[in-house]
This record gives sequence, C-alpha cells and structure tokens, in this order.
Amino acid sequence: MPFSSSDSSNLTRGYTVGLVSAALLSTTSILIRHLTQTYHMPPLVLAFWRDGFVILTLVPVLGLLRPLLLRVKHQHLPYLVLYGLVLAIFNSLWTFSVALNGAAVATVLGYSSAAFTALLGWWLLKERLGWAKLLAVALGIGGCVLVSGALDSAAWHANAMGIVTGTLSGLLYAIYSLMGRSAAQRGLNPWTTLLYTFGFAALFLLFFNLLPGGPLPGTARHPSELFWLGNALTGWGVLFLLGAGPTVAGFGLYNVSLVYLPSSVANLIVTSEPVFTAVIAYFLFGELLNGMQLGGSLMILSGVFFLRIHEGWLANRTQPVPDGQGEST
Repeated sequence: MPFSSSDSSNLTRGYTVGLVSAALLSTTSILIRHLTQTYHMPPLVLAFWRDGFVILTLVPVLGLLRPLLLRVKHQHLPYLVLYGLVLAIFNSLWTFSVALNGAAVATVLGYSSAAFTALLGWWLLKERLGWAKLLAVALGIGGCVLVSGALDSAAWHANAMGIVTGTLSGLLYAIYSLMGRSAAQRGLNPWTTLLYTFGFAALFLLFFNLLPGGPLPGTARHPSELFWLGNALTGWGVLFLLGAGPTVAGFGLYNVSLVYLPSSVANLIVTSEPVFTAVIAYFLFGELLNGMQLGGSLMILSGVFFLRIHEGWLANRTQPVPDGQGEST
C-alpha cells in the first residue's frame, strides 16, 4: 500500500522513534567489539547468545506487563519463521562481513540496505520512490562512507568474497526491514514480532553452531564452545547487557517505527547509527571526529531531516480541506 499519511503527527512519531532506535543500536557495535577483542568470542556464538538473551528478557517482561503479546495466531507462524530465518542469515552475513572486510568497509556495505530497501519497497510494497527519497539515500550512503573512513584505500583490502558477503548483508537487512513493514500491515504487534523473530533466529543460529564438523566459520567447533565465556562473569554480564538492552530496545523501536513509516524511510533513518556511534566513542574513548567524518555526519543527518520535511509537506498537501474552504493546492 503506498504511503500517504494525512496525519503529520504519525510522521513525527515515526521519525522520533526511528532516531531513538538508531541511537540505541549504535551502542551494540561497542559492546560486540569489547566481547570479540577481550574474550575472542566466535561471531556466531556471540550472535546466538545475543538473540537468546533477547528472548530471556522479553518473555518475563511481556508476561508481566502485556501477556496477550506472547500469543500469536497460528496463520502468522510460517511468516514469523521465515522472518526469523532472514534475521539469522543477516546476523551471520554481518559478522562474516566484519571478519572479511573490517568494520569500516562492512559498515558501508551494510548500509547499502538503504538503497535496496527503497527499490524493493517501491517494487514489492508499492511505496513511493521520488527524487527526495533518492537524494536522502545518496546522502546517507555517502555519509556512511565518510564516517566509516572507507575512502581510505587501505580499508578496501577485502577480496571478492568479502565484498559479496558485505553487499548481501545489506540486501538481507533490506529484506528484514520490508518484512517488518509487512508484519505491521498484517496487524502484528511490533513487540510480538520481535519476540518471535528473535526466538526463531536463535534456533537457526543454534543449528548453524551445531552443524557437524563446523563447516561455517565463526561457529562453535563442538557443543562445549557454545559456553565460550566459561566462568567470566563480567563477559556474561556484557553479553546479557547487549541482548537485554540495546538489542531489545533498538530493534523493538525499529519495529515500532515501521508501524508509522514506510520501510524505506525507517531504514534511511537508521543510517544515522554511525553518527551516534562516533559521538559515543568520543565520550567513552576520547576518539575525535576528523573533518571528513564531521562532514559525513552532517550528510547523513541532512538526508534524514530533509526527507522528514519533504514527507511532512506532502502529508499536509494530502490532508482533506473542510467544506467551504476550497481545494488544497
């Protein structure tokens, strides 16, 4: 269904929720970096526990506050299983991309999802694809290139397999966004969707880790390695924080934003995540942004705010005019 909201407050709500989601998700890379560098956790073992702790957090919280959200109609289960598989594959491709390409290149390739989402949303969900959205996509991807430092030729040391893996991670993130929008259109509550998709994703990741012979890189070589952290209580605490904090809140609010916004717009807003990461890194680690990174941050935010103003203008144009006051222009 094409996006044509007559209520600009929905736009404001959607953009606000989306930006808060991006701010929360921006902390995940810092926590993942700590776990991989300090404890050398295999990426897919980390991804499994991250998704598992999402479930261990959501089930008791929803059970106490909104127990009805724990239930889902049987006809929605096949869709949610497929959605969970998409999330599991996206998590896997993202971790492989970071390993093969490095963080900078992986970030740029991952945020190719903005372009994929805009094109697929136009094709599959009949979302509007105009010059304003295309300009915002270009500003967002260009800004991610500058913020991540991917203009440095040394960052592009990846082989063909790394580039393909990174691009596929962007495509899977786009499909994840489109399925989230479709779930909202099916009447599924965002938090119910989050619970079931992460639950099924955890099961798929467990299967990936337990494949005989460990054919996939970054997995547990034998079942005991699923408990990689052993008695490192601090490590388990950071891992639980990763799952129960920014993952639950970040992805949950992203699902909420998809209730109010087209998937392409919500995905564009999340491209502001590297900006928040850079700000957090400054306050936590004293990492300073150079002029190129500052310029990239402004490009990303300019694209998001420009699109918000343009969408608001279009929404006001489509609002019905009371009788006797003439037609809108």
